[in-house]
Amino acid sequence: MSTHTHQGHDHGHDHDGHEHEGMLEDVELSERARRVLAMEELLAEKGVVDRTEVQRLIDFQEARSPVDGARVVARAWTDPDYKGRLLSDPEGALLELGYPLVGSAKLAVLENTDAVHHLVVCTLCSCYPTSLLGLPPDWYKSFAYRSRAVVDPRGVMREFGLDVGDTEVRVVDSTADLRYLVLPQRPAGTEGMTEEELVALVTRDSMIGVGVALAPVA
Repeated sequence: MSTHTHQGHDHGHDHDGHEHEGMLEDVELSERARRVLAMEELLAEKGVVDRTEVQRLIDFQEARSPVDGARVVARAWTDPDYKGRLLSDPEGALLELGYPLVGSAKLAVLENTDAVHHLVVCTLCSCYPTSLLGLPPDWYKSFAYRSRAVVDPRGVMREFGLDVGDTEVRVVDSTADLRYLVLPQRPAGTEGMTEEELVALVTRDSMIGVGVALAPVA
């Protein structure tokens, strides 16, 4: 299983010309994509959805990245009261920082500790907190990860370079109704760091559970 598939994506969007990858003449749409476009056309014609609002939501989703999640984690590390709200009321806590949840799916935040380490997977497809972290990495959507994370979570984490020793591992399965965000442990030696400096230590993988936050550079 590769752990280096996260790369930058150039979606080639030209909003002024309404040209989108997958809608150019030399790109053939999949059957699923054609169905989605047909449903969007029908719903727009019937006035059920507004095209402008649909595009706004698409733009919002595409603007999200793991850095947004890292800012939430860093705030929780530095503000115990905020951390409590994040764990008990994730939606409200995210709104405080300007991150509204899009869609009907709820979000649960799970804190990693010395005693328990959480690993997130979606065994059926690729449910993921896109409203906060952006699009999921390719390996998260792969059948290999979706199947092996359940039966051999420690083995999967070792392939990402993570060995949690005797710590209890809890695998949580995301669904269309409930997504998960892991609150990684704050690294040792970061007591004097600012919130912005801490953001740089929070990785996407640590918020999924296949990794941990980075140690500060000496």
